[in-house]
Amino acid sequence: MTLSTLQKIILWVIPLVFAITVHEVAHGWVANKLGDPTAKMLGRLTLNPLKHIDLLGTIIIPGIFLLLGGIVFGYAKPVPVDWRNLRNIRHDMALVALAGPFANLLMAIFWAIIAKIGSSIFQSSHHMGVILYFMGTAGISINLVLLVLNLIPIPPLDGSRVVMSFLKGKAALFYAKIEPYGFFIILGLLAIGALGHILMPTVHYLMQMIMSIFSLPS
Repeated sequence: MTLSTLQKIILWVIPLVFAITVHEVAHGWVANKLGDPTAKMLGRLTLNPLKHIDLLGTIIIPGIFLLLGGIVFGYAKPVPVDWRNLRNIRHDMALVALAGPFANLLMAIFWAIIAKIGSSIFQSSHHMGVILYFMGTAGISINLVLLVLNLIPIPPLDGSRVVMSFLKGKAALFYAKIEPYGFFIILGLLAIGALGHILMPTVHYLMQMIMSIFSLPS
């Protein structure tokens, strides 16, 4: 069974939407556990994608990358966190930030299991096996890209929150001033091809590790 371009896009959309959704819910869930109920009060601790979808970041940008090929990533509406409510701001800020990438790691493992099931069915030439395998490997790839991307220490990415938890005084203020320009820095790195060089070696390494652990064909 050969999948058409439209079928492949559809099979990428499902893991992409849930990768972004669960990433944001994880931030809000950990923040709530650590003393900030903002996301919970605003109804953002839900796996309903409609509560998190951002037209540009969840649909348009990933759609363009899917059509052009290469790195596929996106973002949802950020789950609001009031850092002042956290019991230990510096320590808890890092935990809330790391919750998103950690959720992507867990989802990569989940999709590896789906791919493994698909691979087993595929051996019997069942069409569902092809679908599950393709969707599973797409889910692994998407979540690993989001995992590594969000750990880059460029504000407002999650990695910057971890760095911020260690900074004090003028260094923290200077670092925080970068945030309004962070998205443009990321786009600039993407435009000149640097973002791929930063992300893909680690993504490929993790991808190969997961494929090997689950004995998935490459």
